[in-house]
Amino acid sequence: MKFLINVSRVFVGVLFIFSGLIKANDPLGLSYKMQEFFEVWNFHWLDNYTLAFSVIMIVFEIVAGVAILLGWRMKLFSWLLLLLIIFFTFLTGYAYLSGKVRECGCFGNCIPLTAGESFTKDLILLVLILFLFINKNIIKPVLSQVPSIAVLLITTVASFSFQWFVLQHLPVVDCLPYKISANIIDGMKPPPGAIPDSTVISFVYNKNGKEVEFTADKFPKDFDSTYKFSKRYDKLIRKGNAEPAIKDFNLITMAGNDSTQEILAQKGYKIFLFVKEMPEPNPSWNKEFNVIFTFAKSKHIPVYFITADVENVQSFVEKNALSDSVVVLKCDVTAIKTAARVNPTLYFIRGATILDKWAGADFEKAIFSLNEVQAQ
Repeated sequence: MKFLINVSRVFVGVLFIFSGLIKANDPLGLSYKMQEFFEVWNFHWLDNYTLAFSVIMIVFEIVAGVAILLGWRMKLFSWLLLLLIIFFTFLTGYAYLSGKVRECGCFGNCIPLTAGESFTKDLILLVLILFLFINKNIIKPVLSQVPSIAVLLITTVASFSFQWFVLQHLPVVDCLPYKISANIIDGMKPPPGAIPDSTVISFVYNKNGKEVEFTADKFPKDFDSTYKFSKRYDKLIRKGNAEPAIKDFNLITMAGNDSTQEILAQKGYKIFLFVKEMPEPNPSWNKEFNVIFTFAKSKHIPVYFITADVENVQSFVEKNALSDSVVVLKCDVTAIKTAARVNPTLYFIRGATILDKWAGADFEKAIFSLNEVQAQ
């Protein structure tokens, strides 16, 4: 029995720490996933708090994992873990059974799990945590109280600090489809060997006040002028797996034209500045960006502002006399959230391949890198 308890304790503790660390690498990813759940439940008023929920949940997940490994305050942490895994199991079960959320973000973007896989994982964890909960009085602390508290305090501070770092800069391990060396055009294509959705054309006609639906190969034998056309649509027969890694990445000009392929197909260097929103007319990164822009202009490298906050970005461009030198493009905010975890994020691109990228706090590094680039 003691052997099984220790094995379960180590497995649960390591898994919680591992899961927490992966999510800590990209807390905004978990925040966006929470928003997805809240939108399904019409809890839109919670959207502004998801990042705080995300950071706190990740810290708790890591700290709880360490506490279980240490065997410290098992009465408290066994209760907390049990409540947490019940909550997680509810989320993943809802996602799996309802089909409204495809992925639950349990291991972030680095190890994507389907809703079914996440639900199965949480059911196994629920059984193990229930086993630990029942036997919580048998588990003895590995360390005395003072060292245990010290380890947990260090873990808490380190968890908060790491998340603060990636929120100011960018994820340390980039598992997103816009990672360095990725080709955006290739990412917009379905993966090789992918199976497309299987659909058939369905027709809906009205006959004697009733709607009659049939496919193109199964027209009614008595089909005549008494059938009044209502609509036609593509009916999904089998869901495929042909989704590209990069979705909804469309660069729309102020005139409303889609210039995505045209811009990405251009050879040579280009700079994309992703701005999810422009909260102030003179942002803290403006000084460094002016230097970057000067380098880009001298080396004939085109600069594009990609944003969902078109009005404020256009105002910023005009105020800084950039209208004749940069192009402002509209893009879906969800695509920007994926491409730019930090607001703003600068991409240095050749053709459609991402050579490097920097968060606003790291624009000085971009200056040094761009200074080495030869004029084109």
